[in-house]
Amino acid sequence: MKILMTGATGFVGRHLLAELLARGHTVTALKRNDRGRTSDRRVQWVVGDIESGDRHAELADHDALAHLAWPDLPQYKLASHVERTLPAHCRFIRDLVERGLGQVMVTGTCLEYGVHEGCLSETMEPQPTLPYAAAKDGLRKYLEAFRKEHDFTLQWARLFYMFGPGQNPRSLLALVDQAIADGRESLDMSGGEQLRDYLPVQEVARALATLLEHPGMTGVTNICSGRPVSVRSLVEQRIRESGSSLRMNLGVLPYPPYEAMAFWGDATRLSSLNASAS
Repeated sequence: MKILMTGATGFVGRHLLAELLARGHTVTALKRNDRGRTSDRRVQWVVGDIESGDRHAELADHDALAHLAWPDLPQYKLASHVERTLPAHCRFIRDLVERGLGQVMVTGTCLEYGVHEGCLSETMEPQPTLPYAAAKDGLRKYLEAFRKEHDFTLQWARLFYMFGPGQNPRSLLALVDQAIADGRESLDMSGGEQLRDYLPVQEVARALATLLEHPGMTGVTNICSGRPVSVRSLVEQRIRESGSSLRMNLGVLPYPPYEAMAFWGDATRLSSLNASAS
């Protein structure tokens, strides 16, 4: 496939880019500037700005769009997600589809579900409570409505929690790894009893690549393990694997108010996708 990609230098994007290249696809990566791009000659790097409308016309000649870019993360509460980013990304994808692009895959977020507890299925009605999640949900709803006017394939990959090389240095396991590397005695944490759904970022990249290769899998697909794990046990496992004596100072930090205490994804659709690809 000839794939147009945004967010190719981000945490998930760099792993998806490597996965697509390993599978023999041709990739054009749209980037706001020259910083962070690789020297791999198999990738055509194009400098352009999603929000300004730069170069949209010349980018439509691709089999599919893998749209991962989103600014101002992880600042989930900024109004700019709804006021500026949402309309710009609606225009960006609309312009490409109107010029003939036939397949669109966008990464969403499990935060779209809001504060639902338990196993989260794609059939559930999203109830986002954060501007970032509301903007993502708004983009999905706009594209679904736009499909009534233009015939294109829409795939919405709803990402849960990820870890691995390139993760945000302020994310949980990155903070644990840094504390271990620094030889610290302890790390302040929440109570650690919240249940979450984690996948290595390499598995996320494989799932996204497989989704692109199966355009018949339309609509929302949870990209998740389907297995709840407590934050405390996740950190304990990381400490054991490293051979460290790092101590968890549990209960020092508050639980995030915008997340339910226990939620994980229903991985049925993803499992069926993987089964069909094997």
